[in-house]
Amino acid sequence: MDVMEAVLTRRSATRLVPPAPDDAALLELIQAASAAPDHGLLRPWRLVLVRDAQRELLGAALAETATGAGAAERARAKPLRAPLLVSIVFCPRPDHPRVPVWEQLAATVSVVQNLHLLLHSRGWGAIWRTGGAVDAPAVRRCVGVGAGEQLLGWLYVGTPGNGPGGAPRSGFDARTKVRTLGAAA
Repeated sequence: MDVMEAVLTRRSATRLVPPAPDDAALLELIQAASAAPDHGLLRPWRLVLVRDAQRELLGAALAETATGAGAAERARAKPLRAPLLVSIVFCPRPDHPRVPVWEQLAATVSVVQNLHLLLHSRGWGAIWRTGGAVDAPAVRRCVGVGAGEQLLGWLYVGTPGNGPGGAPRSGFDARTKVRTLGAAA
């Protein structure tokens, strides 16, 4: 699959089943994804893999943060939606003399987008999930998020299930978002 096809056909896969890429295959894709733009080559990110029974540990941490009837059990089940969760940890260097934090965040997001495209190009499904629990102390402890770091959510990864594919993209005219400097608006 070429890059244009990967970009145009990638969708968030909401139903993921085993298998997921093994560590060696995933590491190869992460290595390639890390070629994303990164001013200063700071690599202000790290990834924490959650597989197998580790998903239940994360589910228990998520359940600790839940409030309301039945919310704990729903939260506990969330990590079981995919065979692999890639925790995305942003590790900014706020005092860097040349690279502001927003550029470091952009570099991190670029790596995740590259990884998502690479997974898709190899036939894997993925969806980036977040939520309020990313800031919960129990979840941060479980994932190992340190002071000064931010959990940006999880890339759920697996084999696309037999459900409907991602929603079709609505018609969009890029000309509505592009202008030439000095041209009439």
